[in-house]
Amino acid sequence: MSSSTNNSSPIGVVLLVRHGDRMGFYQDPDTYTATATQITPLGNQQEYQLGTYLRSVYLNESSPSYIQGLSTGLFNQSQVFVQADLGGEAGVIYDSCVSLTQGLWPATTSNNITLANGTTITAPLNGYQYVPIDGIDPNNNMTLEGFQNCSTFNTHTTAFYDSPEFQEMQSQSAAFLNLLPPYLGGRSTSLENMWNIYDYINVNYIHNATFAAALPPTFLPQARALANWHEYNVFSDVSLDGTGNIAGRAIIPTIFEEFEAILDPTNPTKLFVTAISYKPFLSLFNMTGVAAANPQLAGIVDYASAVAFELRQPNGDPSEATVRFNFKNGSDPQFTTYNWMNTTGDIKVTSLYNALWSSTVNGTADWCSVCQNTEVSSCAALTLAAQQARAAALSPISPVGAGFLGAGMTIVLFGVALSSLLFFGLLRLKRPLFTRQKDREDDQVGY
Repeated sequence: MSSSTNNSSPIGVVLLVRHGDRMGFYQDPDTYTATATQITPLGNQQEYQLGTYLRSVYLNESSPSYIQGLSTGLFNQSQVFVQADLGGEAGVIYDSCVSLTQGLWPATTSNNITLANGTTITAPLNGYQYVPIDGIDPNNNMTLEGFQNCSTFNTHTTAFYDSPEFQEMQSQSAAFLNLLPPYLGGRSTSLENMWNIYDYINVNYIHNATFAAALPPTFLPQARALANWHEYNVFSDVSLDGTGNIAGRAIIPTIFEEFEAILDPTNPTKLFVTAISYKPFLSLFNMTGVAAANPQLAGIVDYASAVAFELRQPNGDPSEATVRFNFKNGSDPQFTTYNWMNTTGDIKVTSLYNALWSSTVNGTADWCSVCQNTEVSSCAALTLAAQQARAAALSPISPVGAGFLGAGMTIVLFGVALSSLLFFGLLRLKRPLFTRQKDREDDQVGY
């Protein structure tokens, strides 16, 4: 595929943001079911600073990356959509997102209203701007935590732990892991538990001065390196549609929908913000070839990291729209543009879609099938609706007019079941985001 870098300002941006610093928590090494935890003031500050930086890049008319037409004053709800994961780490991700929006749209005395009697009232906290955040519950919407309650993901994790590669790493790391019990508070030192080992050490190194002073200087980076290897292998796969990529496969349809909204000239929304955990980053970096082209990214992203998909539209032609991959890892001073999809520079949105769409998990019904789940409430509702429709269609009726009546009843009952699923948000009917065109030599993603 041919590609180029367009230096015009973006017409819209899709942001993926990891939460800030938090207290410790535990994840089951097999299912990644997590306990609750809470954000820290440090985490709030990290997100606020990230929001301030993002404002300077995208909401600043003097910035070369200013989003065309985006309000630089008061928050304009028609131009922005913000959502946050409510799962895994309890309210940490949502609370992080609140702090992020405080930096993006800081308090201002311009946030006021003049009443009929002439009195001017400024919003509390010197004009605090209240930005609506859509909380995504993974029990009802799997887009941000596609791995949760996913039977095939659990099978993938078990297979990784049983693999020769894992056994070799276990042997290589045994000497180091055997030195860790004094620093783990009774936690298992098995390689399977590597995420929890690293997280416990990292959290205490940040927040416990006595622990930080006692910890040998090489232990934290060694634990981080093993955790990076562990988590990247759990949340990636050799094939695009492999279950290890489920966190990326589940979120990509939402990203494409947001691309489509940005490219729609009748849609005013030009900035999309999604606050997530570290896991979808790993899958996305693998699926898009970012980690293959930049091996330093094949690991856990830092607190308050952000990916920015910047959309540009050369010559005003939506069919020629391109997307750029920018990433800022935690405390990095600014975004870095990375090569991806086995090419250099910006790539066409249509090319990205053609390369990835067939591997995505698009909606609840698709997720239930891929994850072989019939027990989660939304999957159970789908299964029940299908069973009821089938039972009704097979119910015995009089032979007289059976053909016509049976067909009619089946259509009616199917329609009722389908309407119910759509009403409760359990099924998605949507046209393809981008028309799939015949592949051309100059429009291929070399992946």
